[in-house]
Amino acid sequence: QVQLVESGGGLVQAGGSLRLSCAASGRTSFSNYDMGWFRQAPGKEREFVAAISWNGGNTVYSDSVKGRFTISRDNAKKMVYLQMNSLKPEDTAVYYCAADREHSDLYYSDSYDYWGQGTQVTVSS
Repeated sequence: QVQLVESGGGLVQAGGSLRLSCAASGRTSFSNYDMGWFRQAPGKEREFVAAISWNGGNTVYSDSVKGRFTISRDNAKKMVYLQMNSLKPEDTAVYYCAADREHSDLYYSDSYDYWGQGTQVTVSS
C-alpha cells in the first residue's frame, strides 16, 4: 500500500502560479507506481489533469491544462509535483494525487488504486 498527502494549495489571483506537492509513504517502492493528478470542482465530476509514468519517461495532460501545467516526480524523495502556471478561475477545484500500481490507462480515475485527501486551489478573477 501507499499513503498520499497533498500540499501546496491556496488562493491565487488569475495569471499566478502554484506548485502542488504529493508525498508518498508506505512499504511498497514508490517507483512501482504511475502517478496522476485529478481535480474536482463544486458540482462537477472529478476530472483528469495530468499523469506521469513510474520512471518519469511519459507524461500526459488534459487539453485544458496543456502548456500551463507540468507534472514531475522525484522517486528518491517519493514526491510528485504539479507546477501550475497562468492559472485561471476555472482551475479552481480540489486537487487530488493518485497512484496506479497496474500501469493502466493514466487518463481514467478507475485506473488508480490509492488517493490522497486533496488540496484546495482557488483562483480569483
